[in-house]
Amino acid sequence: MARVPQITSRDDLPDGSKYIADQVNGVFGRIRGPFSILLHSPHLAECLLPMVPFNRERTVVEGPLRSIGILAAVREKNSDYVWAAQVGAARTNGLREAVIDVLRAKGDVSTLEPEERDVAVYARQLTLTSKVDQAAFDALQKRHGTKWLVELTTFIGFYGALCGVVNAFEVPAPDGGDRF
Repeated sequence: MARVPQITSRDDLPDGSKYIADQVNGVFGRIRGPFSILLHSPHLAECLLPMVPFNRERTVVEGPLRSIGILAAVREKNSDYVWAAQVGAARTNGLREAVIDVLRAKGDVSTLEPEERDVAVYARQLTLTSKVDQAAFDALQKRHGTKWLVELTTFIGFYGALCGVVNAFEVPAPDGGDRF
């Protein structure tokens, strides 16, 4: 049970903010997870929400590599809720099950394909130290360019922030979701 009541319906919001709940419903189909907490600050939720469809539809970062960055960060943040939600997206994006297994176990990423390994190393470093060593940075920038790397870095930070919200407010992971 979450530490505060989760907002799960537009009726939980004042009249002037119900449209934000409608936007959340439009993106997710219902109010859940981090947004069930973020809606306690409706305008903050409104500002953050566009990152979700951008991540899904508009980024230049390919689905499997984007998923590696997100899952590596989420696993380091030990966020059951965000992990469960993002593993399904990773599978839909075509991420190999072997990669998911390594990330879930916080395992040795040297067993991954070089491009997968480089993204996992970058995400882990950024999440754990808020810095990335030059070799990890250069490998991805050289291969993909600056725009790609800016977007990947932002997704890692964004999903890390969502982990902070659900972890601090103890939002339970969805039933039946993938677990650590």
